[in-house]
Amino acid sequence: MAWKRLIRFVDDNNVENFGDPCINSADELYEQLEAGTLYAVRYTGSTKPTGPLTEVIGDRTHVKSLLDLLRPEDVPIVRCIGLNYIKHIKEGGRTPPPYPSVFIKPSTSVAGHEEDVPIPKIAQDGTLDYEGELAVVIGDRPIKDLSDDVSDEEVLSYVAGYMVSNDVSARGWQRDPKKAGGVPQWCFSKGFDKFAPLGAMLVAGATLPAVEGVSDTDVAAASQLTLQTFVNGEERQNTSTSDLLFGVIPILRFCSQGTTFLPGTVILTGTPSGVAMGMKEPRYLNDGDMVEVRISELGRIRNKMVHE
Repeated sequence: MAWKRLIRFVDDNNVENFGDPCINSADELYEQLEAGTLYAVRYTGSTKPTGPLTEVIGDRTHVKSLLDLLRPEDVPIVRCIGLNYIKHIKEGGRTPPPYPSVFIKPSTSVAGHEEDVPIPKIAQDGTLDYEGELAVVIGDRPIKDLSDDVSDEEVLSYVAGYMVSNDVSARGWQRDPKKAGGVPQWCFSKGFDKFAPLGAMLVAGATLPAVEGVSDTDVAAASQLTLQTFVNGEERQNTSTSDLLFGVIPILRFCSQGTTFLPGTVILTGTPSGVAMGMKEPRYLNDGDMVEVRISELGRIRNKMVHE
């Protein structure tokens, strides 16, 4: 991968570009953007952000505005893992699953990093929840049947990078027997339009900083990041991705069995403890609530929940 971090932006000539922002940390992205001092090295070679962007154009280009990197047309499907943080499993009184629990969201659930999330009338029942998550984005090669014979390093070679996400969930339609029936209804309750906001920046695994006592492969698998979720500025979630039951590599090995992951596929890896549903007295989201998810090294998203 030629770039370290990837954004989509508009330059001073109002031309849309892909580029590697000239920053040293994720926090600097928005700091410099707001100060008008953000620059990026432009890349080309593909019309899609997960394509082979290898050709460098010029030195540095001023970033006038930041666009959404991944759009619905860039993402063939969003695959999601449920019950995947150990503390979150305990929070819900569940037994850890023997294999990753998989469900899907359609590409129409993709939303931008600062885009309002429209809540349809059918989901305005007072059980709307947030789920801050680490997202994995597949690169320009499809994946299928990654067996144990494939090295961890080769498994990670299919990953374009990582970004911040939020698995917005309508809990009533997920769990209430009067709506979902006797079996939890995952796809419908989580698959409404724009119920999967994604970050503005994709970060390559090789860019993540080394951690003492942790192998380079584990670091590149995003196993040492801090995930935080805030609702109207109040912290609700704060957990390390080291608490994942199934990490990025096991997820890719299992989920690719008999199933092709097309380039651009987004995988949401699960949410940690602290969701509204897990509280003794659930504090679900209301119309106008602002949800911010931050992941160290990857940046943040801010999305307002808006009743349609």
